[in-house]
Amino acid sequence: MKFKDMPYERIDFAKAKAELSEIMEKSKAAKSGEEQFEIHKEFYQLNDKIQTQVTLCSIRHTIDTTDEFYEKEQNYYDEQIPEYSNMCVEYQKILFHSPYKQVLEEKIGQVAFKNMEIAMKSVSEEIIPLMQEENTLVTEYEKLLASAQIPWGEETLNLSLLTPYLKHKDAKIRREAQEKQNEFFLSIQDKLDELYDKLVKNRTLQAKKLGFETYTPLGYLRMQRNCYGREEIENLRRQVKEVWVPFAESIFEKRKERLGLSELSYTDEVVYSPKGNPQPEGTPEEILQAGQQMYEELSSETKEFFDFMMDNELLDVFGRKTKAVGGYMTYIPDYKSPFIFANFNGTSGDVDVMTHECGHAFQGYLAAADPIREHADIGMETAEIHSMSMEFFTEPWYPLFFGKETAQEYTDMHLEDAVIFVPYGCMVDEFQHIIYDNPNLTPKERKQVWKDLERDYKPHLFYDGLEFFENGCFWQKQHHIYSFPLYYIDYVIAQLCAFEYKIWMDKDRKAAWQSYLKLCRMSAAKFHTELLEEAGLETPFKNGVLAKIVENLKK
Repeated sequence: MKFKDMPYERIDFAKAKAELSEIMEKSKAAKSGEEQFEIHKEFYQLNDKIQTQVTLCSIRHTIDTTDEFYEKEQNYYDEQIPEYSNMCVEYQKILFHSPYKQVLEEKIGQVAFKNMEIAMKSVSEEIIPLMQEENTLVTEYEKLLASAQIPWGEETLNLSLLTPYLKHKDAKIRREAQEKQNEFFLSIQDKLDELYDKLVKNRTLQAKKLGFETYTPLGYLRMQRNCYGREEIENLRRQVKEVWVPFAESIFEKRKERLGLSELSYTDEVVYSPKGNPQPEGTPEEILQAGQQMYEELSSETKEFFDFMMDNELLDVFGRKTKAVGGYMTYIPDYKSPFIFANFNGTSGDVDVMTHECGHAFQGYLAAADPIREHADIGMETAEIHSMSMEFFTEPWYPLFFGKETAQEYTDMHLEDAVIFVPYGCMVDEFQHIIYDNPNLTPKERKQVWKDLERDYKPHLFYDGLEFFENGCFWQKQHHIYSFPLYYIDYVIAQLCAFEYKIWMDKDRKAAWQSYLKLCRMSAAKFHTELLEEAGLETPFKNGVLAKIVENLKK
């Protein structure tokens, strides 16, 4: 079904909770594991129906943030979802403590039961009002960023539409765009401080009510880290500081030389060469057409997937002033439909959407064939492997977007950008650990933490008089820090695994692709570390793996 034809109807949560209560009673009364599993399928049906309507609302709200109807609907779900989610955990407790647990584990897997155990530790009825408040604060932050109205010539731009000028080949235009961005963030700085302070205190109070000293361990549970913990992540960050930061700094040094600069400022470091960044050719519509040809030729599986996406109008990627910033892929369960949201702006980021978000969507399309819904509950560190690896698998088709010569430049830039992302991703993660371990830091102290970390992870960096960023505020434009606490390290883990695929495909593309398909189809049927082993990848937590990746990439 085409996205525009998917009917929306507000979920009546009183009715939904009554249906779930009935399922819970039937589950308690089940006389066998087989009977309990059949009842569990009724839960799948109810939950899919709810998730479908909530997702349709969310998509349509981000497509047009000025639509008052969907804004009210989104506010309604922000208020209702925490209570319903808590009830779902109560239902999971019935399964977890079932006398037929062994049969159920055989049906839906050990990972599902570990995730149930995690869920039971991370919510309670007592904290529902706090979770509702957290949702409201996050929505307020996202609306604050979406409200940007930046004057540019005769136009008024939002943050997404300003992006091409931030990466413009003309240094003067880049600088002017940065100053405009700097001015906007300075104008909302007090509100940014206030919102984050409220979020940190809210999340900390949730944690204390659940028996934790700080939010950090609760954040790990909510990120569904079911087979590794803080020790492994800290060891990963240590290795990044030791072997990856010097590698990334060598890339920045090359950029500085390529640009003919004595110093590489924040304004300049996002630019690949004096000609500017490689730009795709053609209109946004032609970018989509090139994407369709790429996926038709990549494999039979990707052809089927992308035809489905185009036929059902499941990509909303053209930039508009009333759209939310950023991009994402989500999934509409009742229609077994992935959906991609983005803001094409004429930069190479448009091609990134066609590779990265389509990697997510392709995996979602393949996973739709699995009847066990828990298998779709993928950890983000795994989900991002699907997207980041697709960026590398599609390299041979880059000429469709750029032309032959420019495609090679984009390939080189893309690899450089992936390398220099890793230290930044670790910096975001370490920052959040420090903040949630010390929730009473003042806004000024938080900004000093960020400045100190910049010296560790990006020692070349200077902002050249951009006041907002010089004050240690860059993190306030990274919406994950507000909206998805402790998420960002998942990008790092996945990027490192994607590098393994890059190295592998350069040696044996067919074997690497078959491994990738296997990883996508396994979804969350196994724990993350088991998935990597099954697919033939090494976990980046292991000592020496990062050094090995660096040596291969240098070649």
